[in-house]
Amino acid sequence: MNLRDLRYLVALAELRHFGRAAEACHVSQPTLSTQIRKLEDELGVALVERAPRQVMLTPAGQDIATRARRVLAEVEQMRETARRTADPEAGSVRLGLFPTLGPYLLPHVVPRIRARFPRLELLLVEEKTEVILHMLREGKLDAAVLALPLHEDWLDTEFLFEEPFMLAVPEGHALAGHHDLRLAELDKQHLLLLEEGHCLRDQALEVCSLAGAGEKEGFRATSLETLRQMVAGGVGVTLLPMLAVKPPVSPSDNIRLVSFRDPPPTRRLALVWRRSSAMSDFLHKLAGVLRDLPPGLLTAPEQSALKSPRRAKA
Repeated sequence: MNLRDLRYLVALAELRHFGRAAEACHVSQPTLSTQIRKLEDELGVALVERAPRQVMLTPAGQDIATRARRVLAEVEQMRETARRTADPEAGSVRLGLFPTLGPYLLPHVVPRIRARFPRLELLLVEEKTEVILHMLREGKLDAAVLALPLHEDWLDTEFLFEEPFMLAVPEGHALAGHHDLRLAELDKQHLLLLEEGHCLRDQALEVCSLAGAGEKEGFRATSLETLRQMVAGGVGVTLLPMLAVKPPVSPSDNIRLVSFRDPPPTRRLALVWRRSSAMSDFLHKLAGVLRDLPPGLLTAPEQSALKSPRRAKA
């Protein structure tokens, strides 16, 4: 048994197709098929169910592929240890972020990361939290910026910052004239929320529970931008994270943003990585850069900046 054969098995488990797995491993299909059969002979158990148009792993094959992923991840950690020892701030880091954070945080931190670590290659993956955690566990990501709390005991966590929420309402809404709100003033409001799987949905539901508000029935958005457009169209109100209402995001003429009185509802963000990671020392440094946001980025914008100036009619 060798690492090459384990890679072939993992590729086959993920792609469920001999041709595509061979292509991903940069070998011919007969070569990959032959090595899988040799691995089966060595282990004395069938790993793959071969059908004319479908490839499935046997229960034993699924279990061994899962273990193979862990072995390959550990081997990569050995290589990473050697690379980081030679040059701690070079190489690449695969960083995961969830969709309601990535587009709004990255413009502010990527230039700072490049300035602080000029030899670093930053590889970014945007997925829902559950997918990111799976990729971290499998060694497909090195670290991720996620919302707390997290309950995985295999993770190291370094707190970054607390991001306030603002209430987005259509122009002309009863709450649009408020400079700031008490959370209790959301009582009886029905908020537009994201679909299942987004951590922002869970955070918004927690705020709704505290405020006596609820979810608007019959609507669930797939993205934060959809929520923004629905508010602009007068469909309802929603909560937006502070970073999602700051430049370079353009303000909308039809949305009024209302801040909350202290203490406002917030979400807590952290950099997380596997406890076994060889990159821990470097990731603590990266967390310091991610934490050092530009001044004023997490405070409510001035009311005059919440709306774009209307164009004068010709």
